[in-house]
Amino acid sequence: MPISVGDKIPDVTLKTNGPDGPEDVSTGELFAGKRVVLFGVPGAFTPGCSNTHMPGFVIKTDKVLEKADTLACMAVNDAFVMRAWQKDQNAEAILMLADGNAELTRALGMEKDSSAACMGIRCLRFALIAEDGVVSYVGIDTERGVVDKSSVDTVLAQLQG
Repeated sequence: MPISVGDKIPDVTLKTNGPDGPEDVSTGELFAGKRVVLFGVPGAFTPGCSNTHMPGFVIKTDKVLEKADTLACMAVNDAFVMRAWQKDQNAEAILMLADGNAELTRALGMEKDSSAACMGIRCLRFALIAEDGVVSYVGIDTERGVVDKSSVDTVLAQLQG
């Protein structure tokens, strides 16, 4: 069952690629006392993620960060892939979170089995807003190729309200 409004973000350790290589990021610390926008994608460099989902957030990063303390993106990829994708997408202001073992993905109830496409466990396309670690909005897109409930425009509308 996917995480819902009013639920607390689970405390899981993810990775980000810092100046000296992969670094731990605790979701407990990341979300504590802040308004955080987190969006999850099925995979870095995949067509829908690279052509539609991420570019929307890149273009409107400043607008999101006017209303939130942190804008983060996660995928079931390693920290090196997430850093390469960040550079490729000009997404330097977005915190890239590698959920290589799908631990947060599973804890959020956002996993999907893409084994038939030789991609293993992946993350559903989603976006959420959390206030001090408590979810105030969650939007999940389950139709292939559709970026609607998790789009930057939908997130911005939620941040305005």
